[in-house]
Amino acid sequence: MSIRDNTRKNWHLPDNARIAVSVNLALEAFQHKSQLTLEARPGKTDHFSLSYAEYGARAGIWRILDLLDELGLKASMSTNGRAAELYPEAVRAVADAGHEIVGHGWQNDVLNEDASPEKELEEIRRVTKAISDAAGVRPVGWTSPGSAGSDNTLDLLAGEGYLWNGDQANDDLPYSKPTKNGPMIILPRVNMPQNDLIMWAKSNNPPSVIWEGFKDTFDELYAEGQKGSPKWVEIVLHAHMGGRPTLIPTVRRCIAYARQHEGVWFPRKGDMARWAAKLEGIPPRGD
Repeated sequence: MSIRDNTRKNWHLPDNARIAVSVNLALEAFQHKSQLTLEARPGKTDHFSLSYAEYGARAGIWRILDLLDELGLKASMSTNGRAAELYPEAVRAVADAGHEIVGHGWQNDVLNEDASPEKELEEIRRVTKAISDAAGVRPVGWTSPGSAGSDNTLDLLAGEGYLWNGDQANDDLPYSKPTKNGPMIILPRVNMPQNDLIMWAKSNNPPSVIWEGFKDTFDELYAEGQKGSPKWVEIVLHAHMGGRPTLIPTVRRCIAYARQHEGVWFPRKGDMARWAAKLEGIPPRGD
């Protein structure tokens, strides 16, 4: 155990697992353009880019659901309120399969400002209702579009009964952060080396870069877990990117590799947040 880990002496995983592996999905809707755009004129709506994003609901999410069913895994899915409104059948199918639905702003290319807490609160409530109506269950976790939350996001989420937030990138492990409305569990972004948007779709890399990043990260963290300091690795699949056939074999390979090892826990993000809250003695919220 390292000197750093002495500050987290209580941290462990269920059944003393050596590592946690989670899969996070994204089903997104956009106002003007998605992450991949061919339109260079400022303010011009890119209809091709919007059609690229629509692939997620029309085809991608169904392929991912088949893959998760094949692998026997439960995932979490970050979902824009507008996506829940546009694609309720897809959102309900994900929820009915036992996957977690996560709040993800209203539209993915529209961000909140620090100076507008009232507007942000209205959006959080609107997103919560849209997801609850579509999924049949309300979200307990929230990751802002682009992880670009405001100064007010954590206070507002805690006040609305949310358990966890994923807008930070400052640690390897979950931790709690005080807010005006009680503690919020932070699930830091540990997924960037295995994120289809960052490492594949926008980087001109072959699919193998996801596998290489996953294996190297898994091996390093598994070794830390064997020494008594378990960590967590995550794969991110946007339905309109990772839901295309190109990445599916790579994800299958990553999970097969993880399952070759003993002591691997495969939680949804909400499961990880509840576990962290339990270890810190934080009363349940959002269930």
